[in-house]
Amino acid sequence: MISTELKASIRRYFHVEHWKIGTIAAELRLHPDTVRAALETHRFSSQPCLRHRLTDPYLDFLRETLQHHPRLRATRLYEMIRQRGYSGSVVQLRRVVAEIRPLSREAFLRLHTFPGEQAQADWAHFGEVTLGRARRRLSAFLLTLSYSRALWVEFFFDQSLENFLLGHVHAFADWGGAPRVILYDNLRSVVLERWGEAIHFHPRLLELSAHYHFAARPCRPARGNEKGRVERAVQYVRHSFFAARPFTTLTDFNRQAGEWREQVAHQRPWPGDDARTVADAFAEESLTCCLCPLTPSTPIWCAPSALRRPPTFASI
Repeated sequence: MISTELKASIRRYFHVEHWKIGTIAAELRLHPDTVRAALETHRFSSQPCLRHRLTDPYLDFLRETLQHHPRLRATRLYEMIRQRGYSGSVVQLRRVVAEIRPLSREAFLRLHTFPGEQAQADWAHFGEVTLGRARRRLSAFLLTLSYSRALWVEFFFDQSLENFLLGHVHAFADWGGAPRVILYDNLRSVVLERWGEAIHFHPRLLELSAHYHFAARPCRPARGNEKGRVERAVQYVRHSFFAARPFTTLTDFNRQAGEWREQVAHQRPWPGDDARTVADAFAEESLTCCLCPLTPSTPIWCAPSALRRPPTFASI
């Protein structure tokens, strides 16, 4: 606690002599925070003059509209209030909308999984490609291990059930095992019907999971964040591998994808520890505990993708 005389000196030095706070503190051998407290500038600051904004007459309308449509874009609101007489700019409206928009943001916890516990699978569209004189739609099947981020990516010309199952089989053969749980979106190849938590799985997927001893688990509807690892893997493949990469045949493209996976994707730093690579984490995951090993009786199905109905796994 400083005396009234010292506080008056501090204020005089600051307001009359225009000394800086650091200079005052050094001269009087006080802590800078003590000088700031002595100035008490908040007691003498006048209330800011509230300027009239062109959006003020429309605030009630904007709040009511956003209450019913909280994700409505500012550009659409701009057109709506222009029809009601607004003469300002969309930039000014955006600032107001950012202040009053009633968005409820949901917090997400970072999920940690045990080695070999979970993988995430998905299809990704890659547009149309030209092969010779033909235009074909290109899709990629991705399966990524949640712990190590080891990745399997395989390109197909359609998203048929056969190719969906074939992608699993090739991934398990490459990894030498299968994870305990695979997380999916609500694909038709996975979920035929759903009523809340009651799920009717596709029988062919159940046959595959029974043979390779993994549990299929779909995400909740509209919850893409639950399989964020494979979603990020899709973007990684788009920008790191697919962009501006020529190829002649689908076989050649999948060969390039395999080389990129081993030389680039698996050599990137592991998210859990920058001192290790994804390949190091995958070696730990596959050797120490984790992937359910393939038994000698496990078939490695390598039928050509032209076939439309693969053999039944349970019958092999």
